[in-house]
Amino acid sequence: MPGIDLNTDITYLHGVGPARAKVLKETMGIATFGQLLGYFPLRHIDRSRIYYTHELQPDMPYVQLCGKIIGFEHLGVGSKRRIVAHFTDGHGVVDLVWFNSLKYIEQSYKQDVLYVVFGKPTVFNSRFNITHPEMERADRVELSRMAMQPHYSIPEKAMKRGITQRVMVSLITSLLQLLQQPLPEVLPPSLVASMRLVGRDQAMRAIHFPGNSSVLSQVSYRLKFEELFFIQLNILRYSRQRQQRYRGLPMSCVGDFFNTFFHTRLPFPLTGAQKRVIREMRIDMGSGRQMNRLLQGDVGSGKTLVALMTMLLALDNGYQACIMAPTEILAEQHLQSFRSFLGDMPVRVELLTGKVTGRKRKEVLAALKTGEVHILVGTHAVIEDNVAFHNLGLVVVDEQHRFGVAQRGKLWRKNVTPPHVLVMTATPIPRTLAMTVYGDLDVSIIDELPPGRKPVKTVHRYESRRADVYAGVQKQIELGRQAYVVFPLIKESEKMDLQNLEAGYERLCTLFPQYRLSKVHGQMKPQEKDREMELFASGQTQILVATTVIEVGVNVPNASVMVIENADRFGLAQLHQLRGRVGRGAEQSYCVLVTSHKLSEETRRRLQIMTETNDGFEIAEADMKMRGPGALDGTQQSGIAFELKVADLVRDAQIVQQARDAARRVLEADPTASLPGNLPMWQHLATLKSQTVDWSSIS
Repeated sequence: MPGIDLNTDITYLHGVGPARAKVLKETMGIATFGQLLGYFPLRHIDRSRIYYTHELQPDMPYVQLCGKIIGFEHLGVGSKRRIVAHFTDGHGVVDLVWFNSLKYIEQSYKQDVLYVVFGKPTVFNSRFNITHPEMERADRVELSRMAMQPHYSIPEKAMKRGITQRVMVSLITSLLQLLQQPLPEVLPPSLVASMRLVGRDQAMRAIHFPGNSSVLSQVSYRLKFEELFFIQLNILRYSRQRQQRYRGLPMSCVGDFFNTFFHTRLPFPLTGAQKRVIREMRIDMGSGRQMNRLLQGDVGSGKTLVALMTMLLALDNGYQACIMAPTEILAEQHLQSFRSFLGDMPVRVELLTGKVTGRKRKEVLAALKTGEVHILVGTHAVIEDNVAFHNLGLVVVDEQHRFGVAQRGKLWRKNVTPPHVLVMTATPIPRTLAMTVYGDLDVSIIDELPPGRKPVKTVHRYESRRADVYAGVQKQIELGRQAYVVFPLIKESEKMDLQNLEAGYERLCTLFPQYRLSKVHGQMKPQEKDREMELFASGQTQILVATTVIEVGVNVPNASVMVIENADRFGLAQLHQLRGRVGRGAEQSYCVLVTSHKLSEETRRRLQIMTETNDGFEIAEADMKMRGPGALDGTQQSGIAFELKVADLVRDAQIVQQARDAARRVLEADPTASLPGNLPMWQHLATLKSQTVDWSSIS
């Protein structure tokens, strides 16, 4: 049947019908022929091989056995009822277990009939068992035709309602038989030829039934490349359009503000990385195009100083500057840092947060409008409609993933010509992720610590050695230092046996009766939280007991110890951010990760990484490999979903780069999207943008 429309409702596919269509839509998001075709296998399994029972190992993903059922057992009652079939191939016995459709199982499978059994082996009570295996009479199985069988990811809800692997294979087979016309190509013919890519029609069919591993490799590469190519094409096209639309404010002058600060006010010599980054921004701001730059710098690397010097460049060219921080605490710290750095220089820096009210707020807003305020430091309060600048030339957004796109966009519109934009993050981003998430921003990296900073020593201690840990804390306090103790929960949970902040605070008060303690958590009122933080920052309290609210924006150089209770409950990026609260002074600092003895292998590896390196980028790469990009801190808060069907930003880093290079070449050759050969490509991009996340809107 030629000309099948891939937008056809899945109900009309042979073998589906209204009931099954409802299940597919509700549990798997498959509502059309095209969505079924694009539901790619999770993996492929070579089912041409039969294993013997004595060859089984607990870590085997899937196996195929051939043998007979020698007996059935009914076990359990109520919801725990199950049927167990004792299955043998003459080399050993395996238990086959079913929890659902028990009557059907008993009627369908007979003793002394030869079956081919397929499933995942696990060990229970020292015996191998396979739960809910696929079974077929051996005389109906052609093993020679079963190489590279597709295995789909099927949610449990779908399986309970009848969508099995066999059903999925049957539906895909029916659909492919209907699709007699070749699927149209969406990549430019010249690109397909130069990259030696398999055609799209072959790729979309063979990804389900490749036949052999060589074909699977070719079609997988094609589909991964296509997926990543359109993401990069979207990002680069958006970036190019924005550059053409927005001319940058001209800032070619390096004048008195910058030079005076550089020659007389620098608190310490700039690192090579800081100098490089400032030079990159000077070039951007003087180029006549709008700067749109991401500044990545590990905790304590000196991003704040770089941001201030960039602001002074804006001041030298007659413009105002603004920095927006995610919390009032961080905004106030920026204000104090800037005023301390600038000293008696004639630069007026003001604060605008929710706490700035009444006459003071009116004064700040009036002075901002006349240009008397040179630098505004604030929270999201700065984007309110009544905040008007005289001539805003530079916007700095700190911890940028904590602000939504719409919030940031309001700042861009505070000037007729959009200001230069610098977004900063202390959350290191792996290179492939940065190319995909922040692909339309130029990236600067500060990868050196300021002179005099010593790397934080990180150790892992079991809770049985907690007394030694707190003896070390006392030693540091006796030396005049301060300490953080972080807990994962505020109050005790019946469900999770974790150290909680309230109980921990009471215990620490008993352990350290001679010292004063502060307590901070997210459920406190902002004024209470700020008061406790200020007591710790001023040295009036020696120990700060907290949840992760201190993860960002707390700068107390005198704090030299970070104890993290139940460290196994935190992700790598979060542990690294917490560790960054210490090591900000010249003294040696320490981070102690406290856990129970019961840890998974993945958790042990995570803690080992923390003890082996202080490099945030190395940690971010490891985090992405262990958890996947969609779970990384920052990306979730941006509302970015990594719904990649075949590509993997960790394993396919090389393809990401190849796709980006190819997208750039296509754009350079067809900047106006007018070449006839590229029309299917632009149409496909428009379709993707209407169906999925708009990757261009994330910066």
